[in-house]
Amino acid sequence: MKKHVLVVEDDAHIRLGLCDALRAEGYDVTDCSAGSEVIPIFKQRKPDLVVLDIMLPGKSGYELCREIRALKSRVPILMLSAKGQEIDKVVGLELGADDYVTKPFSLRELLARIQALLRRADFAVTPSGTEVPETIGFGKVRIETKALRGVRGKEKFELTPRELKVLAVLHRESGNAVSRDQILNEVWGIEYYGTTRTLDQLIVKLRQKIEEEPGEPRHLLTVHGLGYRLDV
Repeated sequence: MKKHVLVVEDDAHIRLGLCDALRAEGYDVTDCSAGSEVIPIFKQRKPDLVVLDIMLPGKSGYELCREIRALKSRVPILMLSAKGQEIDKVVGLELGADDYVTKPFSLRELLARIQALLRRADFAVTPSGTEVPETIGFGKVRIETKALRGVRGKEKFELTPRELKVLAVLHRESGNAVSRDQILNEVWGIEYYGTTRTLDQLIVKLRQKIEEEPGEPRHLLTVHGLGYRLDV
């Protein structure tokens, strides 16, 4: 089923160009130009993602973001604005926006951000949903999860809570590729606004603890273009 994107932008040139690009990528698109139109359309059409300009006639994007979140909706919101100051971005994120792009923007980057937000929404799992077994074992590795410590052969090591959660997610999906977005959602939470680089750095540290040769891992493997896989 096609994903449905609601585009809210009062600049006709930007709005039409963005709608055409989204339709060319296979999305269903609804668009509007006035803040007063947004909530009725949102309730009726139930979009999968909202692209929301801040400076709008009627109601601002900030007000609309707050109203959408007041509806208990977790639909991804990507805000657009000509403003580039950090405080404007912070306000939008604090009101519940998931991402923020400053005009003028690269259409390719915007489409990539939309795709990433939709992928994360498909794996909207909170950290509390990550179940951690009492022990995790594979190869020469044995981990006591409550103690946050483990052994690899005769080598002892300790884990941080976040390292343990990442390992628990991968162990639960043993043998299957798990996307970076899914891991970030389950471990960091869907409100995480950072980059996947944070996860990649954590994986490097995990390999140093669980792999005999971290540079040539046998268990914690990279799935290029997607994420990671744990082979047990």
